[in-house]
Amino acid sequence: MASRPTAKNVGRHVALLRGINLGPTRSLPMKALAELCTAAGCREVQTYIQSGNVVFSASATVAARFPDTLAAAILRKFKMEVPVVTRTAEELAEVVGHNPFQKKGIDPDWLHVVFLARAPTPGQVASLDPARSPGDEFVVVGRDIYLHLPNGMARTKLTNQYLDSRLKTVSTVRNWRTVRKLLEMAESMEGAD
Repeated sequence: MASRPTAKNVGRHVALLRGINLGPTRSLPMKALAELCTAAGCREVQTYIQSGNVVFSASATVAARFPDTLAAAILRKFKMEVPVVTRTAEELAEVVGHNPFQKKGIDPDWLHVVFLARAPTPGQVASLDPARSPGDEFVVVGRDIYLHLPNGMARTKLTNQYLDSRLKTVSTVRNWRTVRKLLEMAESMEGAD
């Protein structure tokens, strides 16, 4: 029987799922998602809105394999391939604290963050066309891309498909309010330091 993780080796994490609950064929109830996370070894599991956001605590071992574990469990149970990207609470705090567009005083309703499964190479970042979506701006920082989308998410040409193909990774996007709420939830967890 596995030992229960102690507070010293438990961290707070956020999982970001891509492409669920966008239509009847991609439905994943949040209660079922929370149950899958618990079965994967996570504790203090909380979901936020229906678009696949999970805040949880877990040991470093569980957290390291969690994206693959959860994606496999969703495929088995719901017959859907769902990419899962994770960040630690500390990484999410860095994202919130270093948004270059927020520092310029831009309306938060126009801000989004693209979370990448892995950091792109400098050559891959250079392949992104800054003029692809007129009016929109982006800044790549490690495994995250800050977006300023004054024309709205629905109109941008900086889509997951474009970013994934250029950066050779998997991406998922969240609006700025959701990013801040997830950080607030992660920071308020009691069972992890």
